[in-house]
Amino acid sequence: MEADHILSKARSYCALQERCISETEDKLREWKVKPDKAEKIIEQLIKEDYLNEERFAKSFAGGKFRINHWGKTKIIYELERRKVPDLIIQIGLEEIREDDYEETLKELLVRKNREIKDIDPYRRKQKLVAFALQKGYHYGLVKQVMESLKL
Repeated sequence: MEADHILSKARSYCALQERCISETEDKLREWKVKPDKAEKIIEQLIKEDYLNEERFAKSFAGGKFRINHWGKTKIIYELERRKVPDLIIQIGLEEIREDDYEETLKELLVRKNREIKDIDPYRRKQKLVAFALQKGYHYGLVKQVMESLKL
């Protein structure tokens, strides 16, 4: 493929939604672009602001929290998997307000508590904790919120 065509295709790929560098590198590899050309394309996309790790981290963290109700642990894990630097991950997490974070966890636990059929209080509690941990919330906060809700 011609270099201009690949760059144009990469611009379209990045314009579609926020992307991180590693996702774009993966896509270029999928398109069989040679590593030296891929590096130049990535540099160009960064220069033209099609790629911006900080903007990606903010969008990813905010979206996964608001839409999927993920906790910070799961968000951090997924951003690390995408090779986003730790400092940028911390900037992305600033999109999540602490009061919203705790309130969302409360709502999730109350909703899940209504869904659990088990009547044994110990097993109910176990299931609620497992659910919250799987969503990416830290155990200490889960325990604190459950105590405040008397679950």
